[in-house]
Amino acid sequence: MDRLVLQGGHRLEGQIPISGAKNAALPLMCAALLTRETLTLSRLPHLADIRTLSELLQQHGTRLTCEKAGTPLNGGETLSLTAQDITSTTAPYDIVRRMRASILVLGPLLAREGEATVSLPGGCAIGNRPIDLHLKGFQELGAEIDLQEGYVRARAPGGRLKGGTVHFPMVSVGATENILMAATLAEGTTIIENAAREPEIADLAHCLNKMGARISGIGTEMIIVEGVERLHGAEHAVMPDRIEAASYAVAAAMTRGEIELVGHNLRIVMTGSLDVLKDAGIGFRETGNGVVCRLAHGRIHGINVVTQPYPGFPTDMQAQIMAMMTLCEGASVITETIFENRFMHVPELSRMGADITIHGSTATVRGVKKLLGAPVMATDLRASMSLVLAGLAAEGETTINRIYHLDRGYEGLELKLGACGAQIRRETEPA
Repeated sequence: MDRLVLQGGHRLEGQIPISGAKNAALPLMCAALLTRETLTLSRLPHLADIRTLSELLQQHGTRLTCEKAGTPLNGGETLSLTAQDITSTTAPYDIVRRMRASILVLGPLLAREGEATVSLPGGCAIGNRPIDLHLKGFQELGAEIDLQEGYVRARAPGGRLKGGTVHFPMVSVGATENILMAATLAEGTTIIENAAREPEIADLAHCLNKMGARISGIGTEMIIVEGVERLHGAEHAVMPDRIEAASYAVAAAMTRGEIELVGHNLRIVMTGSLDVLKDAGIGFRETGNGVVCRLAHGRIHGINVVTQPYPGFPTDMQAQIMAMMTLCEGASVITETIFENRFMHVPELSRMGADITIHGSTATVRGVKKLLGAPVMATDLRASMSLVLAGLAAEGETTINRIYHLDRGYEGLELKLGACGAQIRRETEPA
């Protein structure tokens, strides 16, 4: 098992290319199941979750061909996915348990084959994330759903889903994506009400339209899908990762450095994080390549933050903003409204000298003058990044254990930070 060792206190300066978004890439890869033709995706990040989903798609009969073996520093890879024949409509437990996003094969398989059997994803370190909204949505499209022995067994009577109105009582990114993909091949028109509005969903919708889908209302609370009989192949570039971009903006501020984030439309995709980061004192300047970010004043400002669905402040940036607030002037209040167990990084930050008090879903962070390096343990993906950020700014050495979480969501982290002057290395933990 690997760990990261950081020598803190070094100012970061340089360029960081922003990778394709994992949260966009995963549903885009699942969309390949909707057509017999080839879907080619460029700017795919090299991440553990991408490899896991690739394995699952191959199990369903998808042929994967790497057309460009890129690197984290030159634009990622280009992958062609061809699901000419679906050889299995079952997504087994031994793969699904490794990544919750595997549930996104359910909609495409059900829409194309008229049936699907997918293992229930199981628990999650940051809280309970049930799939009941997915299942109710499929039922609104005429599917019959059974839960048997830890599996969802879905069937479309007559072999094809029927268009209908799906109203989500609460916003769900995954359920919106699953129903959106399924509706493209349903008979008739589907209306998705209270749809999630994340940019990754818009990216998926634009790709589906390239494949021949008829989707309108993209980026709004009401998505309208006119079902078609078949979809065809397409080429699509994965949108840049807005969470990665915002995380490195925080790194620039915490180390009093200056980093150019390289990517297209970063100010647009960072909506939700950008205003909060500006309020905290980070300045942004657009360039021909992307956005330059740096701490605009002498010290980070204390702010109040509430996580909300897009276009609000993303829960996936909560841990990183908390790491930054440990060095703020005054105090900050951070309220987590999305996941119930997403403060597990707090004890680890406290080991490094942070002053944080938890009351239910609210954390009060009182700024300290400095953090001190310490051995810490990562508990989930975004908590891992908060510890990296703290380690970059801390005095002395920080060792972060269980970094396999990081490999799920941050492509080439050591390469990117190292190119900007960070003293960071990966080690294999002794047996």
